[in-house]
Amino acid sequence: MYSVRGGKLNLKGTDDDSSRAKKRKKHSSSSSSSSSKKQKPIIDNDEDDGEQDYVQHDGWWKVTKFHEINGNIAIEFGTNSYVHSLDNGLFCVGPTRPFGEGPEQQQILTAIRTSENKIALKSGFGKYLAINKNGLVIGRSDAIGMREHFEPVFENGNLALSASNNKFIRFNDEGDLVALDDSATEANFIQIRSNAKRIHEKDKRQKELPIEEQGSIQDTEMNYVKKFQKFQDKKLRINPGAVNELVNAKNSGALHEALLDRREQMKSDRYCK
Repeated sequence: MYSVRGGKLNLKGTDDDSSRAKKRKKHSSSSSSSSSKKQKPIIDNDEDDGEQDYVQHDGWWKVTKFHEINGNIAIEFGTNSYVHSLDNGLFCVGPTRPFGEGPEQQQILTAIRTSENKIALKSGFGKYLAINKNGLVIGRSDAIGMREHFEPVFENGNLALSASNNKFIRFNDEGDLVALDDSATEANFIQIRSNAKRIHEKDKRQKELPIEEQGSIQDTEMNYVKKFQKFQDKKLRINPGAVNELVNAKNSGALHEALLDRREQMKSDRYCK
């Protein structure tokens, strides 16, 4: 957890915090129609690795680590409602988006990492977000200074965003985005979503393997036979023996030697003795 001078996440919200109404500004005629649709609950658990959540937000996945916050992002309050940029430099909460759709263009921000735990945010109007003296979030800055720094704070599965005044952001009763709270409760909890290409750990490991070894153990043997076979007729000579020894050799770091031994038995390798 990153430490914040303004306070840490308070996971037990008070009755006042949990009942705080979020007044939504009507910035388009579609607000009432889109928000009136009956929504289905999100299914997001370890079994599907968040795939339902990923699909229901049109590929916009929720970040869980600081290094994932970069490039195009959207800040979600509640479910499918995003921080929406207005042309006067202020921000409101957008109408609830239908499941299967991501944020609108005016709800997409650009995140720029400014340190090991802080970011700057640029709106679609090309202006950086900052905090004024009253704690109001405004997007009118042309450059990044101290007022334009924000710190994402992760704790116990929750995420809140601390501004340069060490206060956490939320929407007030007038529907404006403000940074006024010393500690974060339910009203301050957000999801930061990204549409960057996701690389799962298993995909990352696969990508780091040589091209010949990507796939099953049978695919690996075939790839190396194709690479090193010496027959002019180009017909593959695959060792018919069980591949269990290859699995064991791979686990022990002796895969290449085992593959060569099997090719030598078929006399199909240009490097055979």
